[in-house]
Order: sequence, then structure tokens, then C-alpha cells
Amino acid sequence: VQLQASGGGLVQAGGSLRLSCAASGLPFSNRIMGWFRQAPGEEREFVAAITRNGAGTYYADSVKGRFTISRDNAKNTVSLQMNSLKPDDTAVYYCAADRSYQITTRRSEYDYWGQGTQVTVSS
Repeated sequence: VQLQASGGGLVQAGGSLRLSCAASGLPFSNRIMGWFRQAPGEEREFVAAITRNGAGTYYADSVKGRFTISRDNAKNTVSLQMNSLKPDDTAVYYCAADRSYQITTRRSEYDYWGQGTQVTVSS
């Protein structure tokens, strides 16, 4: 199984970035997918998740209304559109595959992880 995240970079506050994650080696359309992030010195935290068919999404309060998660099951990809970025959004962002049957924010329920992509938001 491989999850390859991309799209990170340096952006000014108020700007936008789009992260993508390409999955291989797992039944992608049968997996809830999520994004987490980890800032220096902090624990990895939940950002967003999307149901298997893409009809349902869930967001952390800190990103609600600014970030949008989506997926393309034909291409085995999940994306995170990030708008109105703030310096507090600076972190390494990870995509992950949820092994459970409903959206969860618990890291322990995600069994496959990408390598992470750095997002830096300057003030």
C-alpha cells in the first residue's frame, strides 16, 4: 500500500493550496479517507475526512468553512483544497486510510499513512 501526498509549499496568509494524495495497493473506493496534520512540537491532529462514495465529509472546527476535502475514486485520489490559509495552518499534512466503517477523528483507526507534505503559511 502506498499513499503519496503532494502539493504542499510556502504561501502567504490568506492564500490557497491544494493537496493531493494518490493511493495504490488498496481498495480505495472501499476506504474512508482522511487528512491529518502535525505542527512542530504538537501531536498529529485530524483535519478532514470523506466517506467512501464522497457524499459525506467531516471537518475539524479549526478548518471548517476554509478547507474542502474531495475524492476521485476513478483515479484513486483524495484532495484537500485549503483556502484563507493562516499561519496556524503551518504543519506537515498527511493523508490516511480509515479501516473503520464510519468517519472517525481517531488516529488509531487509520492504518495506512502517506509520507506527509509540508505546508508553510507566512504572516
